[in-house]
Amino acid sequence: MTIPYPSSQAVPPLIPVTPPSGASRPRLCFLGTGYLGATYAICFAELGYEVVGFDVDEDKIHRLASGEVPFHEHGLPELLRRNLAAGRLRFTTDMAEVAEHGDVHFICVGTPQRADGMGADLSYVEAAVTSLAKQLTRKALVVGKSTVPVGTAEWVEQLVARQVDPALGVEVAWSPEFLQEGFAVEDVLRPNRIVVGVKSDWANSMLYAAHKGVFDLAATEDREVPVVVTDFATAELVKVAANAFLATKISFINAMAEVCEVAGGDVTQLARAIGYDPRIGNRFLQAGVGFGGGCLPKDIRAFQARAQELGAGEALRFLHEVDLINLRRRSRVVQVAAELLERPPGPAGPDLSGTRIAVLGATFKPNSDDVRDAPALSVAAMLDKAGAQVRVYDPQGMDNARLVQPDLGYVKTLTDAVTGADLVCVLTEWADFRHADPHALGELVSARKVIDGRNCLDPALWSQAGWTYRGMGRP
Repeated sequence: MTIPYPSSQAVPPLIPVTPPSGASRPRLCFLGTGYLGATYAICFAELGYEVVGFDVDEDKIHRLASGEVPFHEHGLPELLRRNLAAGRLRFTTDMAEVAEHGDVHFICVGTPQRADGMGADLSYVEAAVTSLAKQLTRKALVVGKSTVPVGTAEWVEQLVARQVDPALGVEVAWSPEFLQEGFAVEDVLRPNRIVVGVKSDWANSMLYAAHKGVFDLAATEDREVPVVVTDFATAELVKVAANAFLATKISFINAMAEVCEVAGGDVTQLARAIGYDPRIGNRFLQAGVGFGGGCLPKDIRAFQARAQELGAGEALRFLHEVDLINLRRRSRVVQVAAELLERPPGPAGPDLSGTRIAVLGATFKPNSDDVRDAPALSVAAMLDKAGAQVRVYDPQGMDNARLVQPDLGYVKTLTDAVTGADLVCVLTEWADFRHADPHALGELVSARKVIDGRNCLDPALWSQAGWTYRGMGRP
């Protein structure tokens, strides 16, 4: 297969390289074994690389080393256990072990929103890079994967330079990740593109060697993997630009849902119609309670903050409205609940005292246990604050939800959640909820009223079963 590296003279050419460790292929380290780092470490071991995963969290490292993935991701536990047994994968809290092993060190730590503003907290990046750099004794490539503000790669270079003997020739590169929770294994093994920001022929060639397993797998399946080789700033901007675009698309269709609600239109039909336009496409045009998770919300806020610092804040002002639309969809569920329960609005919002509401879903998306900035859990808390007796059920996210919202009521089954409920709110589109039998559920509830916060149910089927159905942006 022809490697699809760009042929522009501005792009460093590939050159034959021998990994500094002397191994036949680069030995890889992933610093930070949260969702990002653990997934990459496990999948690259599956591709045949010798991999070490590092974290300061001893419990997390113990669980991974014991064959337990500390989060829900389909297919990952089997790969973890297979590669631990094969000896290609190990986990450690010892940075000296990491420095001795690795030719390419991927920085995969979290970059949460700062407590004092919208910008990204880079303290975990700084700690990981500084700790690694102090231990390096030979040439290596330090590669950022975490989502960061533009300019971070240059800063990381400076951090490395302050800690490492220049004679070692340690270099820095940037290669953003594009994982989708629930599909992460496929996204690592069969990526739709690879982006690398490099400054030298050697860094470019080392990153190619570090991804050769991906290209070899693609060759066996007669696929090509597009690769964009670029500068630091562009590589850093790719991820936040992609997330900003996706967030904008989601908020756009939710804005159309607001219009449909007052105009009598059906946003699902609207989305279907405009989605046939190939310039628009139908992905991410599902109106509902909005986006959440550990990426989109904090990334668009950090992007705005960084643009403001660079004097380009006006260019991203629209992202503020994107954020507001997204948050507004959550409070809209509470308004619809009050309407269905015939509770008039009060000065502080609707009073839902004395009502029992089943909230189906706690994670920000199905096939995940991630409840970070989850709309479902946010809405559940709003309903609880309005006085309702809320019972939450989620197939995978219950333990994490309890940590975030410990005062909510949680139940063990879908049946427990809906029994005796005056209102059912479907807020995460798990298959268990989408395919639930409305006739059977109707025998359990106190009143057949449902809010379809994800527009994932069949309105006709539920209405025929005697339910009062309310979707988001649907008549």
